[in-house]
Amino acid sequence: MPTGVAIRDAREQLFDAAERVLLRDGPSALTSRAVTTEAGCAKGVLHRHFADFDAFLAELVLDRVRQIDHQAAALRDSAGTGTVADNLTGALTNLFGSVAVAIVGLVTSRDDLRARLRRTTPTGIPLLTEAAVMIASYLTAERDLGRISPDADIDALAPTLIGTAHLLYADRKGTPPHPEAVHRAVASVIAGVAR
Repeated sequence: MPTGVAIRDAREQLFDAAERVLLRDGPSALTSRAVTTEAGCAKGVLHRHFADFDAFLAELVLDRVRQIDHQAAALRDSAGTGTVADNLTGALTNLFGSVAVAIVGLVTSRDDLRARLRRTTPTGIPLLTEAAVMIASYLTAERDLGRISPDADIDALAPTLIGTAHLLYADRKGTPPHPEAVHRAVASVIAGVAR
């Protein structure tokens, strides 16, 4: 990109470019040069908006974590409609059908990034921790409506559902699981508590 030409929404363009590199080539290929090349801009653009590359990566992860808030609101709003298994299957498919699996790989592969993210997510793996909170909030709403057993251990169910779905989607290069496979797994996890 020529010097002096303004880039609209540079942060979002850089985030989108990082996602493309991450999905295509994996966490080890994610460098500032790879991101700016993918975005079609000079390397200085990234450093104009972020203190360093680790700050950029932390903001990328936090931006994607914030997107879970929107998904969480939609999932909570679905409480009492459809079936619990269908609602959970949709939420987990949306979550892991996105860049989430690649982001988890990025976080687990970079110690400095994880250290920065500990400021906002002191325990667990960022994105997965927030996703478990989303699932727990939904299950609580369903329990309040009587569609989940009152003695259900939601604090155990939510991470179990996240872990189960993550394992189904974990092969970054493979074909994503069929929604029916996700539904079967979800139904198995909640079988003892769904009403």
